[in-house]
Amino acid sequence: MEALLLEQIIGSKGPLAGKNVKDVNSVSGGCIHDAWCIAFNNGEKVFVKTTSIKNFEMLSFEAIGLSSLQNFAEDSLLSTPKPLTIQKLETHSILIMPWVDFSQGNAINLGRGLALLHKASKENHNGSFGWGNDGFIGLGPQPKGWEESWGECFINLRLIPQIKIAKKWGLRLIELKKFLSNIKSYLNKHHPEPSLVHGDLWQGNAGIDQSGRGVIFDPAVWWADREVDISMTRLFGGFSKDFYDGYDEVWPLTSSWIERIDIYNLYHLINHANLFGGSYEEQCIESIKRISRLVN
Repeated sequence: MEALLLEQIIGSKGPLAGKNVKDVNSVSGGCIHDAWCIAFNNGEKVFVKTTSIKNFEMLSFEAIGLSSLQNFAEDSLLSTPKPLTIQKLETHSILIMPWVDFSQGNAINLGRGLALLHKASKENHNGSFGWGNDGFIGLGPQPKGWEESWGECFINLRLIPQIKIAKKWGLRLIELKKFLSNIKSYLNKHHPEPSLVHGDLWQGNAGIDQSGRGVIFDPAVWWADREVDISMTRLFGGFSKDFYDGYDEVWPLTSSWIERIDIYNLYHLINHANLFGGSYEEQCIESIKRISRLVN
């Protein structure tokens, strides 16, 4: 970390102002931001995410998402790092959170905690699917809006915006309207209730702390069918059996949820194709073929 940036962080009006720094180390922060562990002489450590000033809205959306998830999380099972501050400094935007020491523990509490979060939020929803502010899924846009129908929400607010971007790399669906209409009808037969979902729940955004609690971070929150979170855990390697056992122990999924995995993960595959190209484009095409056979 540049000395000037550290000086801005420590000298700014916030939770770190005036503290004596012992050590600063670069850590993995993903492909969008830089991330740091700052240790102080009093033994305290914090996680600092830094990015350009123009990306302040991304950090703001992340902080709002973490706070929203905290409202429904059972702290003994599931931790969502509490944003300590989010600021625009002279040269950067920053998000500061408590440091988490991770372990390789059993993921059963991660599953239990996520199920309780989904269940508690479902009992306190406003009756609609969506989110009130524009957000992000990685670098991709996640448009705001509300829909009373789950099918309309997933099609209008999630798939269509991504498909419009995907036309730039050549995604062409000859019967696009029919394809989307069939998905909409298929999902509306499912009749889920809105739950607050993490929205970007892959292995890189979850873990286990040293006390055995699950930890989730880097969210892309919205009110949705809870199955969108569980479906995404099946992408990019999947989660452990303990995780799924813990989830089903608290709030079992219906057996038909397997049928919707491809539909819900198409959103993430198209977003990845839009951001990174490569093999994700072919994965999108194959997924669309499978979904077409399912919903026709």
